[in-house]
Amino acid sequence: GTMWFLMLTAQMILPLPVHAGDTLWVEVLVTPEARAQGLMYRDTLPEDHGALFVFEQPQRVSFWMKNTWIPLDIAFLDTSGVVVEIQSMEPMDLTLHRSCCAVLYALEVNRGWFERHGITVGDTLPIPETLKFR
Repeated sequence: GTMWFLMLTAQMILPLPVHAGDTLWVEVLVTPEARAQGLMYRDTLPEDHGALFVFEQPQRVSFWMKNTWIPLDIAFLDTSGVVVEIQSMEPMDLTLHRSCCAVLYALEVNRGWFERHGITVGDTLPIPETLKFR
């Protein structure tokens, strides 16, 4: 099953309770190697799954869609988990998607997921304590 495959390929999968009753299961990518691979080489991404990129310190970050076959939306989050920007990314597009400002987290989900769940700029996502910036 999918979960078994995700467990094999991810360092850890954590639930983010985004709204009452809504949970997003995120692969937590904390090493440079894991962040570089991200969601590459996937044919599909389950609807309520995503990837949470955690950086060492707040910084402007860039993403591209090399070897990524699924249309994605990306949210850039500050140190408190506040969404500062959301961008849409096309499969296989080598255009750099740069964050507007220094961020500590980036969250990739299926295209339209944020909209379907009513998540917009200014919303706060519940970053697990273990991943909080100290």
